[in-house]
Amino acid sequence: MQIIETFGHYVENLTDTKPESARRLLKTGWEAQNLKFRFMQDKKLMPADRHLANLMMDTMLKPLQKPEDSVIVSIFTPCEMMQEVGLNPYNVEGFSCYLSASRAERAFLQQAENQGIAETLCSYHKTFLGAAQKGLLPKPKCIVYTNLTCDANLLTFRTLADFYQVPAFAIDVPWQQNEENVQYVADQLRELKGFLEKHTGKTISEDALKKRLASSKRTLENYKKYQQMRADRYVPSDLVTPLYAGMTNNILLGTAEEEHYTQMLLEDIKKAPTAKGKHIYWMHTIPFWSDAVKQELCFNEKAQIVGCELAEVCEPDFDPEKPFEAMAGRMVYHSLNGSALRRIEAGIRHAKQAGADGAVWFGHWGCKHTLGAAQLAKRKFEEQGIPLLILDGDGCDRSHGGEGQTSTRLGAFLEMLNTETDENTDRQEESHDE
Repeated sequence: MQIIETFGHYVENLTDTKPESARRLLKTGWEAQNLKFRFMQDKKLMPADRHLANLMMDTMLKPLQKPEDSVIVSIFTPCEMMQEVGLNPYNVEGFSCYLSASRAERAFLQQAENQGIAETLCSYHKTFLGAAQKGLLPKPKCIVYTNLTCDANLLTFRTLADFYQVPAFAIDVPWQQNEENVQYVADQLRELKGFLEKHTGKTISEDALKKRLASSKRTLENYKKYQQMRADRYVPSDLVTPLYAGMTNNILLGTAEEEHYTQMLLEDIKKAPTAKGKHIYWMHTIPFWSDAVKQELCFNEKAQIVGCELAEVCEPDFDPEKPFEAMAGRMVYHSLNGSALRRIEAGIRHAKQAGADGAVWFGHWGCKHTLGAAQLAKRKFEEQGIPLLILDGDGCDRSHGGEGQTSTRLGAFLEMLNTETDENTDRQEESHDE
C-alpha cells in the first residue's frame, strides 16, 4: 500500500511541472500492474475474473499508449461503431477509478474545483476533468457522449471538447420509452456513423456492424445466464470485479474479447461450489478502496456481492439485423433512463435472479439520480422481501469516505440478515416438531 501511495504522489507532483513525464510514469506503472495481473494472478478469483482484470487494464492503458486512436465516451454510449473504425473507447468513470486506485486523484479533484467546478459534482467527473486540465490525459481523436442517466455528462464532455479542441458528438436520449423515441435515437446513430467515418477516414460496413451487435447480444445473454446460475453457487470475489464487469459490459460490447470473457464465466460457474453465506446485490458504484467494505464483503464466505447494477442495465432482447435500432433501443429502454421506478424494478428483478438475500443502495457523492431515489428504492425492495441498506459515500474520492459510519452500518445490516435467517430456521424447526 505504501508503494502505491508513493507512486500516486509522484504522479500528482509531476503534473505540476512535467505533465508528459507524469503521463509516462502513469503508463509505466499501469503496464507493470498489467504484467502482475497476467503473471502473478490472484488465485482466489475465478479464471474468468482474472482474465477480466487484464481486459480492463488493457482498456485503460490504450488511451495512454495510442491517444490518436482513442475516443472519450460517456459510460453508457454504444461503442460498436467506434470499435469498427479502430477507436479505443474509454470513459470518465473507469479512468478515474484507476487514478483513485493509484492514489493519484486528490490533486486532480482540487484542480477541477480551483477552475470553478462545483464541489458537489460527481467525483469521477471532477477527477477526469482535473487530470485533463493538468496535462496528464493526452488529446483523444474525438468525444462521443449522451445525456443518459448522468447530469454531469452535459458539463463534462462539452468542457473536454472545448479544452482539447476536438470534434464531439452528442446523442440525445428522450426519457420516455416508446418506439418513436427509438427511431429518433437510431437516426442520430446513423449520423454518428458519418461523423466517425469523416474523422477516421474509415468506412463502417452495416454487415460488420450486424456481426458486432450479434456478439453484443450473445455477450449479454451469457452474462444473464451466469447471473442466474450463480444464485446457487459460491463465487469468491473482490470489490473491483463487479465494477470491471459494469465497465466492460458497456464499452467493450461487440468485441470478441468481451464475449470470450462471458463464455469463461459460464465455464467457471459450472465448477463453483454450492452457495455460501449471504448474497448482496449492489446498486450503483462500489467504493472499492474502502477498508470497511472490504472487511465485510471482500473474499468473505459469510457475505459476498453477487451482482452490480451497472453490469445489467439493458436486456439482450434486440435484433442485431437492425443494428442502429438495436443500439438505440438499449439506450431508450436502459434501466437508468426515465423514472427512478424503472431502475428500482430492474434492480429488484436482477437481485432475485442472483438469489440476493439483501441489497445495498450506494448513495455516491454528487449523484442526484441515486440520492433522490433512495427512500423509494428501500420501500420497493423491502415490499419484495429484499432488505435494503442505504449507504452514503463516494466511489472515487476518499475524503468523502466516512469509514467509521460505513463499518457500523454495513456490519449491522449483515448481522440483521443473519439474524433473520436464524429466526426463520427456528420457526421452520418448531413447525416441523409440531
